[in-house]
Amino acid sequence: QVQLVESGGGSVQPGGSLTLSCTASGIDLRVYTVNWYRRGPGNQHERVASITARDTTNYPASTKGRFTISRDNVKNTVFLQMSDLKPEDTAVYYCDPMGSGAWGQGTQVTVSV
Repeated sequence: QVQLVESGGGSVQPGGSLTLSCTASGIDLRVYTVNWYRRGPGNQHERVASITARDTTNYPASTKGRFTISRDNVKNTVFLQMSDLKPEDTAVYYCDPMGSGAWGQGTQVTVSV
Protein backbone atom coordinates (compact mmCIF):
# COMPACT_ATOMS: atom_id res chain seq x y z
CA GLN A 1 0.00 0.00 0.00
CA VAL A 2 1.43 3.36 -1.07
CA GLN A 3 1.32 6.09 1.53
CA LEU A 4 2.66 9.64 1.61
CA VAL A 5 2.79 11.68 4.79
CA GLU A 6 3.59 15.38 4.76
CA SER A 7 4.51 16.96 8.08
CA GLY A 8 6.29 19.92 9.62
CA GLY A 9 3.78 22.67 8.96
CA GLY A 10 2.77 25.24 11.51
CA SER A 11 2.29 28.91 12.25
CA VAL A 12 5.21 31.33 12.03
CA GLN A 13 5.75 35.05 11.84
CA PRO A 14 6.98 36.73 8.66
CA GLY A 15 10.69 36.12 8.25
CA GLY A 16 10.48 32.79 10.04
CA SER A 17 11.50 29.34 8.87
CA LEU A 18 9.99 25.88 8.66
CA THR A 19 11.12 22.53 7.30
CA LEU A 20 8.52 20.25 5.77
CA SER A 21 8.93 16.50 5.31
CA CYS A 22 7.38 14.11 2.82
CA THR A 23 7.85 10.51 3.87
CA ALA A 24 6.76 7.62 1.67
CA SER A 25 6.01 3.97 2.21
CA GLY A 26 5.27 1.51 -0.55
CA ILE A 27 7.28 3.44 -3.14
CA ASP A 28 10.94 4.38 -3.43
CA LEU A 29 11.16 8.16 -3.73
CA ARG A 30 14.71 7.88 -5.10
CA VAL A 31 13.46 6.95 -8.55
CA TYR A 32 10.96 9.80 -8.84
CA THR A 33 11.10 13.46 -9.60
CA VAL A 34 9.34 14.88 -6.54
CA ASN A 35 7.52 18.19 -6.60
CA TRP A 36 6.27 20.24 -3.69
CA TYR A 37 3.05 22.12 -4.44
CA ARG A 38 0.90 24.45 -2.40
CA ARG A 39 -2.74 25.43 -2.47
CA GLY A 40 -3.40 28.88 -1.06
CA PRO A 41 -6.50 30.37 0.60
CA GLY A 42 -7.81 31.47 -2.80
CA ASN A 43 -7.45 27.88 -4.03
CA GLN A 44 -4.54 28.82 -6.26
CA HIS A 45 -2.28 25.84 -6.96
CA GLU A 46 1.44 26.45 -7.38
CA ARG A 47 4.56 24.32 -7.72
CA VAL A 48 7.17 25.58 -5.27
CA ALA A 49 10.13 23.21 -5.73
CA SER A 50 11.24 20.09 -7.61
CA ILE A 51 14.01 17.54 -7.27
CA THR A 52 14.82 14.96 -9.92
CA ALA A 53 16.07 11.41 -9.42
CA ARG A 54 19.53 12.81 -10.13
CA ASP A 55 19.04 15.47 -7.44
CA THR A 56 18.72 18.36 -9.87
CA THR A 57 16.59 21.02 -8.24
CA ASN A 58 14.32 23.67 -9.70
CA TYR A 59 12.34 26.54 -8.20
CA PRO A 60 9.92 29.13 -9.52
CA ALA A 61 10.80 32.79 -9.05
CA SER A 62 8.43 33.08 -6.09
CA THR A 63 10.48 30.67 -3.94
CA LYS A 64 13.97 30.70 -5.43
CA GLY A 65 16.54 31.71 -2.86
CA ARG A 66 14.17 31.12 0.05
CA PHE A 67 13.16 27.45 -0.34
CA THR A 68 15.48 24.44 -0.59
CA ILE A 69 14.38 20.95 -1.57
CA SER A 70 16.47 17.91 -0.65
CA ARG A 71 16.09 14.20 -0.08
CA ASP A 72 17.26 11.58 2.43
CA ASN A 73 17.21 8.27 0.61
CA VAL A 74 17.77 6.24 3.77
CA LYS A 75 14.64 7.74 5.33
CA ASN A 76 12.78 7.71 1.98
CA THR A 77 11.94 11.34 2.66
CA VAL A 78 12.00 14.59 0.70
CA PHE A 79 12.39 17.83 2.63
CA LEU A 80 11.42 21.42 1.91
CA GLN A 81 13.36 23.97 3.92
CA MET A 82 11.60 27.31 3.87
CA SER A 83 13.12 30.53 5.11
CA ASP A 84 12.21 34.23 5.04
CA LEU A 85 8.58 33.19 4.98
CA LYS A 86 5.99 35.72 3.83
CA PRO A 87 2.24 35.92 4.41
CA GLU A 88 1.71 34.94 0.77
CA ASP A 89 3.40 31.61 1.53
CA THR A 90 0.36 30.65 3.60
CA ALA A 91 -1.05 27.47 2.06
CA VAL A 92 -1.46 23.75 2.37
CA TYR A 93 1.72 22.11 1.08
CA TYR A 94 1.72 18.77 -0.73
CA CYS A 95 4.43 16.56 -2.18
CA ASP A 96 3.99 14.73 -5.47
CA PRO A 97 6.26 11.97 -6.72
CA MET A 98 5.54 12.50 -10.41
CA GLY A 99 3.71 9.62 -12.03
CA SER A 100 3.31 7.63 -8.83
CA GLY A 101 -0.35 8.50 -8.34
CA ALA A 102 0.34 8.94 -4.64
CA TRP A 103 -0.87 11.96 -2.68
CA GLY A 104 -0.79 12.79 1.00
CA GLN A 105 -3.07 14.88 3.14
CA GLY A 106 -0.85 17.93 2.99
CA THR A 107 0.49 20.10 5.80
CA GLN A 108 -0.73 23.60 6.64
CA VAL A 109 1.70 26.51 6.73
CA THR A 110 0.43 29.83 8.10
CA VAL A 111 2.55 32.97 8.04
CA SER A 112 1.11 35.89 9.96
CA VAL A 113 1.99 38.55 12.50
